[in-house]
Amino acid sequence: MESRQTPSHSDLHKRRPKGLVQNIVDSLAGDIRDGRIRPGDKLPTESEIMARHEVSRTVVREALSKLQASRLVETRHGIGTFALAPQDTGNFKIAEEDFSTVADVISVLELRISLETEAAGLAAQRRTDANLAAMEAALQAFQDSINEDSDAVPPDFQFHMEVAGATGNQHFSDLMTYLGTMIIPRTRVNTPSTAPEGRLNYLQRVHSEHESIFNAIRNHDSDAARAAMRTHLSNSRERLKKAQIPHSPLDN
Repeated sequence: MESRQTPSHSDLHKRRPKGLVQNIVDSLAGDIRDGRIRPGDKLPTESEIMARHEVSRTVVREALSKLQASRLVETRHGIGTFALAPQDTGNFKIAEEDFSTVADVISVLELRISLETEAAGLAAQRRTDANLAAMEAALQAFQDSINEDSDAVPPDFQFHMEVAGATGNQHFSDLMTYLGTMIIPRTRVNTPSTAPEGRLNYLQRVHSEHESIFNAIRNHDSDAARAAMRTHLSNSRERLKKAQIPHSPLDN
């Protein structure tokens, strides 16, 4: 009897369309909006979603990141991902419609520059060995993602979350959690594909900027940490301006 060989993740990427991330997003979002997954319900595990859609773990994580950016789910580390109740309050919020143009994304980047520059400085003063280990893990995950068919959004967001956590001030982490992965421009504009240096070099440059932030925080150098974070986010803003015509509709 002829044995069947399980296809590798690279084979799946080669033969399946580029829209497979969006297929998972649409499927889970539909289940949530139609009530098949109710607020508070735990979503299927990453492994279950991988098996159901025949995709890699990277693809599943990118899909979950997009759902989190849309405020449809929240991920509780070590527990799982849960559906959220629809939110409609008069409090501060950044909604999907606030990301209709490149200029909107740049506006959020400007908010991040002020927020995360100070967070990096505080992290350099207050970080613990455990904080450093968590940042290193996020950096390694980013590097691993560069070699896959991935925009590396989940580890990118995780690194910035770890910097916020290292401040020891819960408000930084809470605000970053609220903003979610939509603060990463690559969730809104496909900057890697339009970068003049190409996707691989683009993501390697982002990784190098993250390492500069990490090294300054590790060395307890607050001024260098602030400068590295400001440079990183300012570079992101400039790359975004060059990648897209300002005020044009976003590539979804």
